[in-house]
Amino acid sequence: MSKLILTNEVSGLGSAGDVVEVKDGYARNFLIPNGLAVVWSKGGEKQVTSIRAARQAREIASEEDAKAVKAKLEEKPIRIAVKAGTNGRLFGAVKTTDIAEAVVALGITGVDKRKIELSSQIRTLGEYEATVRVTGDLVAQLKLQVVAAK
Repeated sequence: MSKLILTNEVSGLGSAGDVVEVKDGYARNFLIPNGLAVVWSKGGEKQVTSIRAARQAREIASEEDAKAVKAKLEEKPIRIAVKAGTNGRLFGAVKTTDIAEAVVALGITGVDKRKIELSSQIRTLGEYEATVRVTGDLVAQLKLQVVAAK
């Protein structure tokens, strides 16, 4: 087992700044090469406090604010205009970055691209759903409308 410090949120494992123990292969082959974690050391404790401070600055302050953000996200569908071919296939795919930018354009703050999860890639025009982790246990279901850009 390897003891690691998470530098980013990993779904099902923990948030940035958490100290976790995972199997050696998972650490060596996935978490560390992808920059999601660093090896724990006594000197790394200082790094943990700075990561946690940065995470708290980005997070939504109170439970009421989190519920308000969730309500805004679920209120109406988010429209994303992208380049598409004549048969409705996209040139590329809609990424979590595109969704986060569309949410910020609506004036909703506190939603980071790392908190958005898609069940599958979006490569055609249509309506889709995405999951947004507003806080640790508060999840919003976001409706997306992918339309062709004019």
